[in-house]
Amino acid sequence: MSTVGEGMGVAEVMPEPETIDLDGFALRIIRGGRTAGIPILLTSPWPQSLYAFRRIWAQLADLGPLIAVDLPGFGRSEANPAALSPAGMGPFIIRLLDRMGIERCHAVGPDVGTAAMLFAAHEAPELFATITIGSGGTDMALVGERLRALIEGPVEAVDVGEDAGVVVEVIKALGATEPPAEVMEDYRLSSAEGRYREAAEYVRAYPRDLPMLQSFASEIGTPVLVISGETDPLVPPANGELLESILPHCRHVVVKAGHFVWEDAATEYANLVATWIRTNGDLD
Repeated sequence: MSTVGEGMGVAEVMPEPETIDLDGFALRIIRGGRTAGIPILLTSPWPQSLYAFRRIWAQLADLGPLIAVDLPGFGRSEANPAALSPAGMGPFIIRLLDRMGIERCHAVGPDVGTAAMLFAAHEAPELFATITIGSGGTDMALVGERLRALIEGPVEAVDVGEDAGVVVEVIKALGATEPPAEVMEDYRLSSAEGRYREAAEYVRAYPRDLPMLQSFASEIGTPVLVISGETDPLVPPANGELLESILPHCRHVVVKAGHFVWEDAATEYANLVATWIRTNGDLD
C-alpha cells in the first residue's frame, strides 16, 4: 500500500478536507472510501490531525465509507469549550453522527478519542458496531510522567509558544518515522496560536472524568479493540490492560511501536482494525 511516507503527497492519499458546522463551531472532516457499508468514523489523535490516518486510509477505504474528523479543539477544528473533556466529547460524537446521518458506525478513536468513544458508547450503544481505541489515558495512576505533568502542572506549563515549533520537535522525538513536511506543517498549525493550550483542557479533565469512565465501563456492550504501543512513554500499555479488565467485550493488543502506533506500525495497525471490523468484533 502506497502512503504519503513513501513518495506520495497527502492529496494523493486522502481526499480534500471540508468544513461543516456543528453546534455553531467549524469542524474539519474528510470523507472517502466506498459508498456502501457501515461507515467508519476516525477521530484524530493529539497533537496531530486527521492526516495521521494517511498511512491506513487506503486499506480502510476498502471496508466502507470513511469519515475522518478533527474533534473540536484538535487538528484544525474550532474549539468548542463544552466538548473539551471526555465527558463532554462523548455527547459531541453522538451529535456528529446525527449531523452526518449515520445510524451505526465502526469507530476508530486513538489517543484522546479513547475515553470520548467510551463515553459515547455508554450513552448511545446502538450507534456503534465496533470501537477501536488505545494510546489514551484510562487511569491517572497509569499515565506516563510527561502526560501527568501536562495534566497536573500549572497552566503556564502548557504554553508551547504561538508558532508551536516545540510541538513539531516533540512529534519528531516520539515517532519512529518523520511525517512529510506538508503533514508536519498541518500538525504545527493544529497547535499554533493558542490551540495547544485549548486542547490541553481535554486531558486536564482526566482526573475528574476517568473515574467516571471506570464506574460505567462494565455496562458497555460494544466490542472494543484496544491497541497499545509497547514502548509508549505517554500512555503505557497498562492503560489498555485496564480497559481489557473492565470492559465486557474487549481485546487488548500490544504492538511494537511507541505512542504513534497508527503511523509507526501502520500496516499492522490497519490490519488489526480491518480484521476487527470484518469480524464485527468477534472475540472467539
